[in-house]
Parts: sequence; C-alpha cells; structure tokens
Amino acid sequence: MIDVFGFREGSAPLLISVPHDGCHLPADMRAQMTPAGTELPDTDWHVAQLYEFAGDLGASILVANYSRYVVDLNRPATDEALYPGQLATGLCPTETFAGDAIYADDAEFDRPARVQVFWQPYHDKIRATLDAIRERHGYALLWDAHSIPSRVPRLFDGELPALNIGTNGGASCDSALEEAVNAVAEASAFSSVLNGRFRGGYITRHYGDPDNGIHAVQLEISQRVYMDEQTRMFDAEKALHLRDTLRAMLRGYLESARNMGKNQ
Repeated sequence: MIDVFGFREGSAPLLISVPHDGCHLPADMRAQMTPAGTELPDTDWHVAQLYEFAGDLGASILVANYSRYVVDLNRPATDEALYPGQLATGLCPTETFAGDAIYADDAEFDRPARVQVFWQPYHDKIRATLDAIRERHGYALLWDAHSIPSRVPRLFDGELPALNIGTNGGASCDSALEEAVNAVAEASAFSSVLNGRFRGGYITRHYGDPDNGIHAVQLEISQRVYMDEQTRMFDAEKALHLRDTLRAMLRGYLESARNMGKNQ
C-alpha cells in the first residue's frame, strides 16, 4: 500500500491541500468497480502539478494519493450533506458526477474502515500542520485546491466560471483576506465568482476559524482553463497563464494576512 498522502513542508504560514488529485485504488476495491468507475472521471486532474510553483512561495503542500472514490476527503466522516437540497456525491461515492454506477451490484465495502485508513490520516495531517504553522507565525492560512469539468449538468446549470472562490459565505476567513483574493481574481483575464455554486467543502468549513487565527479558502477551477477536458491532458500553455493568476492570488492571501497581523 502506498502512502495515503504526500507532504512537503514549507516556511510560509500557508498550507495548500489537494484532496482530489489522487488516482490510486486498492486492488480489492478496483476489482469491485465498473469500467466507468475505474476511469476515475471525477478526479481533480493535474491540480498538484498546477500548484507546483507554490513551493517557491514557501507554502507547505499536502496531496492525497488515493482517489476520491475510495473516500472523499472533502466530506465529513459522518457524511451529512454540505449543500442541503442539492445532489450529494457522498463520503464513499457510488455514482459518478454523470450518474454512472461506480461499483458492481454485488459490491461490498467497509465505510468505517475507509475513514480510518484513508480519511483520518489526511485530516490529522491538516490539523497538525495548521497548528504548527499557527504556533510559529501566530496565524495559519489554508488553501484547498480543486478543479472540476466546466459543465456537470447534474451538479450545476450551464458553464462554471473559471475561478470559483469559496469562503463559506465569509465564515472561513477574515473579510480582508477574502477581499484580497477575490480582487486578484476579478482583475484577471478569467471569469470568477465568490461563494457561488461552490462555497467551500468540509475542509474549508471545518478548519477555517478566523477568530482563532486559522483562515481557509477553497478554489474550484474549471478544467477548461488549464487542460483539454476531452483528452484530460495537461495544457502547459494554458497553465502558464493560469499560474500567473494563482500566484498573484496566493501572494495577495499571504500579504493581506501579514498586514492584518501587523495592524493587530
């Protein structure tokens, strides 16, 4: 069994979490899955590669190695819905975003075991890293990095904006930090929205605690702006332009937090 996650420690007060880029499947799970499931269509393709530059900013980077079909790290272990009244894919998904079955009809799996083996270690690492950053710097910043196809009719209407910033309606980070990140997105060449269809999943909502010095932002990127959505191939030229904006957003996040600390 490979490690549940990869981790690179940085020097800045910033942790980038990449929970849905993993493609590994345990052999026993793969054996129970349908062809549609083993294709892993709902993977956040190439997100870790997209954020490779973040190490230059001093960010710590945490990347999940296993597929979200094993267990969804951005859902609560108790599996309650994050968006009541909307379609939920769940802690251990059984259907793809398109509605195709992930498992054969006779498949059996142990959800509590998946939480213990795959979900809990990732979240333990987030907590330990944020606590260590806050101890060192007086505050900690979390950036939860995601991507999704531009069109997913079962989840949202039409085409998604390129940059979808989520702060749980402003509850997961200080307003000055939210404004700094959003201002960069609005000034960029990419369409953007703040707290639209994707307001932040479990990671953003659970760890964002601005009153206690931990701020969290989720960014959901439409895959059309850095890859070919049909072939799933990374597009280096597209990614080059997007990285300029991502770098500016992260710098704004860091600088805003630094300035806020100076003024307190």
